[in-house]
Amino acid sequence: MERHLYVITGASRGLGHALATQLLRPGHELLLIARRPATDLATLAASRGATVTDWAIDLAQEPAGAASRLAEWLRARGGAGLRSANLINNAAALPTSAPLGEVPAAEVSQALRVGLEAAMLLTGAFLAATRDWTATRRIVNVSSGLGRRPMASAAVYCAAKAGMDHFSRCVALEEAARPHGARIVSLAPGVIDTDMQVQLRSADPAAFADRERFVRLKTDGLLDSPEQAAAKLLAFLAKPDFGREPVADVRDA
Repeated sequence: MERHLYVITGASRGLGHALATQLLRPGHELLLIARRPATDLATLAASRGATVTDWAIDLAQEPAGAASRLAEWLRARGGAGLRSANLINNAAALPTSAPLGEVPAAEVSQALRVGLEAAMLLTGAFLAATRDWTATRRIVNVSSGLGRRPMASAAVYCAAKAGMDHFSRCVALEEAARPHGARIVSLAPGVIDTDMQVQLRSADPAAFADRERFVRLKTDGLLDSPEQAAAKLLAFLAKPDFGREPVADVRDA
């Protein structure tokens, strides 16, 4: 049986939870990282022939510690018997939707730490620990269309996703110069009906001029469910030419 390893952040709810659920298949090993453990997935994994390791880590508090722990865990596991090793940086934090000067400093720091700093640290740890593995190595950074176009009262989130896009481009160049380099894509997954969308629809319209656009996306039925978005992302990950473009949108696939 072919074995595949998946490391997923933000796996306790939303898109991350849907990804983990759909990846619970025979021969799959999952390492899940989130503030709260996804306890339901361990039971489900046993019935599906998969294995789950669940870490309760707050990436806003200890991103460097999480990266160090990941590198240590990967080195101890080793790449023997694996057909592929995959990192999905999905975790994100959305601060208050307001002009930058009105966003609490702690929220700015948290959003950048979870959405960009942690993703960079975990990517670096993954690459270093798996450098000599013969398995195909792939990284998906879950980005957003807002990393590619500006929106008022969303400067922090937009900046985190733009940074994710650009560091992915840089890493793609680095890995292309290595024998058996990893493939990396910063992937916009479409508009998904998650808690983040609820937060945007609930924002103060006086501070967030685009609030009604997000309300209409919901009322007009234009949002993917987490399950639909997860299926599209995993289909993109499985493409033979995954990594051909380091910044992509699942809707263009």
